[in-house]
Order: sequence, then structure tokens, then C-alpha cells
Amino acid sequence: MKKRTLATLALLPLATAAAIWTAPAKAEDVTIGAVEILTGPNSRYGVAIKNGFDLALEEVNKTGILGGKKLVIQYEDSAGNKDQAVNATRKLIGIGKVPLLLGPTLSNEMFAAGPVANEQKIPIVGTSTTAAGITAIGPYVFRTSLPESDVIPVTLKAAQTKFGIKKVAVMYANDDAFSKSGYDVFKASLEKLGIQTLTTETFGSKDSDFSAQLTKIKSLNPDAVVVSALVEPASGILLDARSLGFDEKVRFIGGNGFNSPKLGDIAGEAADGTLVGSPWFIAKADPANTKFVADYRAKYKDDPDQFSAQAYDTLHIVANAIDKAGAADPEKIKTALQATKYSGVMGPFSFTADRDPADSSGVVVLEMKGGKFQILK
Repeated sequence: MKKRTLATLALLPLATAAAIWTAPAKAEDVTIGAVEILTGPNSRYGVAIKNGFDLALEEVNKTGILGGKKLVIQYEDSAGNKDQAVNATRKLIGIGKVPLLLGPTLSNEMFAAGPVANEQKIPIVGTSTTAAGITAIGPYVFRTSLPESDVIPVTLKAAQTKFGIKKVAVMYANDDAFSKSGYDVFKASLEKLGIQTLTTETFGSKDSDFSAQLTKIKSLNPDAVVVSALVEPASGILLDARSLGFDEKVRFIGGNGFNSPKLGDIAGEAADGTLVGSPWFIAKADPANTKFVADYRAKYKDDPDQFSAQAYDTLHIVANAIDKAGAADPEKIKTALQATKYSGVMGPFSFTADRDPADSSGVVVLEMKGGKFQILK
């Protein structure tokens, strides 16, 4: 009966924020919530994010910056499902009484769950939500991930300059907000750079056969193929393209969904030559990043990626905001977040008035070689 009651409560509409928020049960703890994809096809993103959070959490709790109180993260798995993300958000706010939320992982999840947090006046911070319109959800919605509108133009300009790209084919998943938003940015950026689009082909994010679209594209002889998709379909596209005999000189250019080591793990040699923009790179030579990479490898026996790096910095940003707020109070935390001045593995960070990252100067263009990304030279 108790389990049934809790499950029911998670689905009920929330009361007003003033009535629903109370301090955490244990005075020595400050508990915040996180909604991430921890199971399912896109868990590679959510698990990397959780790893980044947890590594930073250990450091925060060792410093004792919260007046000696312990920071705790209560995780909920969205499994990449919008409804599950909404229910997890309701549960963390309504039952967990958290004063702040991290996540969700994907932009389409944030478009569903963000309005819930915003309505209840609970700050919610996305670390991997790059679609256009995320912070327009409301004044309690923040993100630490650079929107694709700041990254994709840099990638395309570098490809145009280095490889003389004049004509491209475009592919995108038309059934999720992230990929559609990335396509919109690609389209506008291609037009601005004067690069011709020969054809635009769509597919579903769960598709595994892209041969029909790629056969048509190959016949048009593009200089490059521009793709907006998450890593699973992106890998499938690269594998199918190489099996169809695409010339290795035809570059594949991806949006933020391509920016995962899993692209090389899944697609192997088929991914070589792929280009993607990134606000972070593992080989970035500064002391903070070197330490982060070493600590991550020691803890997880694996390399960090952009998503774990963004999460790592975000947890430190959030902890500092809670400390400056002086209490686990949503309104005070929101005010402190807006005034953030932080320098971490991603470089200097602050929020714009619209709660987006203010600095895009650190964007680099990466090229896949031998299953690993390296800076395009």
C-alpha cells in the first residue's frame, strides 16, 4: 500500500511551490535531484553525465564548502522517455523536496520536464540540452551546455576552409527535438556560408537501415554529408555509407550527438574523417583539465567525454551557488546561479541574462581518426 501511494503521488499534479518545498529531512545534508538516462539505448550519455557528477560530488564533499554539510544527489532514471522524465521530476520535487534539479539528458526530455520545474519555481540545470529554445521554457531553466547554434557554425566554417566544401547532403532524425533543432541550425549555417544543399533526407531515431537515403545521396556526389542525430543512428549511418562505397574524401559532419567516444567504438574505421565541434577536448592542456582526466580515469577506468566534463563543472557550479545562497532555498539558489563566475575544465563560465552559457570561445573542431577524436589540424 505504501509503494502504491508513493507511485500515485509521483503522478499527481503538484501544489504551489511555496507549499511544496521544505528543507531536506537531515539538517546535515543538502539533497538535490538528477534526472538522467541510466538505462536504454541512450544511456551512454546519461551514465557519462552521472560519472561526472559523482566525481565532482566527492570533491565538493571533501572541501566542506557547504558549511560542513554533505551534498547528496538523488538520481532518477528517465530511460530516455519524456513521460518518465516528467514523472521523475514530479517525484523529486513533490516527494524528494529537492531545491534544485540537474538534467534531464536530452532536449526533448527537457521540453517536457522543464515546464514542471519552472511552474514549481525549482531551478533546473541541463548539462547536455543543446536544442534551441531550452531556456525559453522559463526563468528557472538553466543550461551549462553550449547550444548548437554556437558550435555548428564553427564546425562548418572549418570544413569549408580546410576541405573546400561547396555542396552537401543533409540528414536528420525527424522524430526528436534535439535532432530537429540541430537540423535547423545546420540549414541556417549552410545558407549563411553559401554552401549548396543538394538534398535533405530524414529518418527515425530508432532506424537501423539508412541505405535508401545514402544511395540517393551518393548519386548526387556531395563534398560532405551533414547529419543531425544521436550516436546510435549516427554510427549506423557511417557504417552503411562505407559499406555502400562512399569515397573517403566525402566528409561526414555531425552535431553534438556525434560528440561521443562511442561513435568510434560502434562505427570503427567507418567513422574516420568525421568532423564535429566541441566546447571541450580530452587533450586540452591546462592543469584543471589534466587533473580531471586523471581522476576520472582512476575512478572509472575509462576516458571522460564532453558530457562527463560538462557535468563535472556543473556540479561544482551548483555547489558554489548553494554555498553562496546560504541555504537550500530555490529562490536564493536561482539568484546565485544567475551570478555565477566560475573557471573549470570547460574554461571560464558564466550565464547570460537568458541563462545560457556566455562564453563560446573554447569551441574546437575534432576529427575522428583510428576510432579516437583529435583536434582538426
